[in-house]
Amino acid sequence: MSQSKIEILKSKIRSYWPLIKSLQTGLLVATGLAGYMSARCPVFNLGTMVGLFVSLMAAISGSTILNMWWDRDIDAKMCRTQKRPLASGAIDPTEALRVGLALATLGVALAVAMDALYGLIIFAGLFFDVVIYSMWLKRRTCWGIIWGGISGGMPILAGRALGLGSLDWIGALLALGILFWIPTHILTFSMRYFNDYKAAGVPTFPSTYGFAVTRATIAISSIFAALAMGWAAWGIGMEIGYLRVLFVLSSGLLALALASVFQPTERVNFGLFKYASLYMLAAMLLLMV
Repeated sequence: MSQSKIEILKSKIRSYWPLIKSLQTGLLVATGLAGYMSARCPVFNLGTMVGLFVSLMAAISGSTILNMWWDRDIDAKMCRTQKRPLASGAIDPTEALRVGLALATLGVALAVAMDALYGLIIFAGLFFDVVIYSMWLKRRTCWGIIWGGISGGMPILAGRALGLGSLDWIGALLALGILFWIPTHILTFSMRYFNDYKAAGVPTFPSTYGFAVTRATIAISSIFAALAMGWAAWGIGMEIGYLRVLFVLSSGLLALALASVFQPTERVNFGLFKYASLYMLAAMLLLMV
């Protein structure tokens, strides 16, 4: 490959990197790996792990690009997102659509080739995220985040199913833990950028029910997320030392959620948003070890 073609490829990767939301995608891939390792630990099949990583990375990146392709008009109306490559016109929408479809197809096809049930769950997550949540519900109702949450729970459910060869109650609990964690992540974000979402005409919990109800929803959801994760960890057979660490992490999540209800400030709200991501990553690492 010539030097000029290499430079063009690097430029394309730099342009598309913001479209896949690397931190969010990385966290979801980590949940899938944790789901698999919770069923297969210690892990002996390195090839399966690589296939799991590549299929999840491709499918999630593809769905994220497709979401940004669909939402490029509302992204252009929000200060937070108007500099994204599609919203700013830096990337051609038709090209982005093709790349998104190619990555999503690659991810699902590889997943199906590895295991039919695993592939079906990955496809379901992609369909719920792109079609049900983004294209159908996001601009109509704030309750669309439930489907976004279901989609977010699919990687860990898929990973667990791939490791076991079937579905089980622990996988369902892990997926529920993600589902209940999603509001803590998204609703704090929608409060922080309330005016942005309002300018774009996107209904959110704060704009529909007010900040007080939103904070209460976050607190309740955080409790259920911690309970689901703790129950699943116990079902897996996590050692007591790791369970204690998970309990401490869950207590921190609950404390911040309650602080956002009784002592609401911008600092507490943003702290909860940041901690929620760190909490989920730490919980996945505990499941892996």
